[in-house]
Amino acid sequence: MQQFIDYLGHHPLLAAAAALALVVVVVYEFLASAQSSGALSTMQAVRLINQGALVIDVRTRAAYDAGHIGDARNIPAATLGSEAEALRKWRDRNVIVYCATGRDAASAVRALAKLGFTKAASIDGGIAAWTKDNLPVSRSGGGGPVAV
Repeated sequence: MQQFIDYLGHHPLLAAAAALALVVVVVYEFLASAQSSGALSTMQAVRLINQGALVIDVRTRAAYDAGHIGDARNIPAATLGSEAEALRKWRDRNVIVYCATGRDAASAVRALAKLGFTKAASIDGGIAAWTKDNLPVSRSGGGGPVAV
């Protein structure tokens, strides 16, 4: 133990860097676990969609047009707060939010929860997980959505 204390005394910058690295790892793990809480697997999302859940895509319009989940509504994350009033009838119903990888959707779910949405959840892994599981994606074209 005395050698460790001597080492810390002789190398304060290395000790500070190690402590900082430890703090960064702990914070990262905490944020990762907070984001995944309430996240649905793709199969859980399919079950809720089949039961009539509202699906919200929080990506940009261009990303939405390139490929989205069935009847998902495109409400970019930046405008979600202003669109919440139009979605008020869904406050006590299942709402599924997704983005490209799941990170923005987790933030959107927290924002919806603050606005009174009690059953909002995100898809773990976003549209990337959805397509990885070979689930259907629709693309917006000139004549409307076309199933892929």
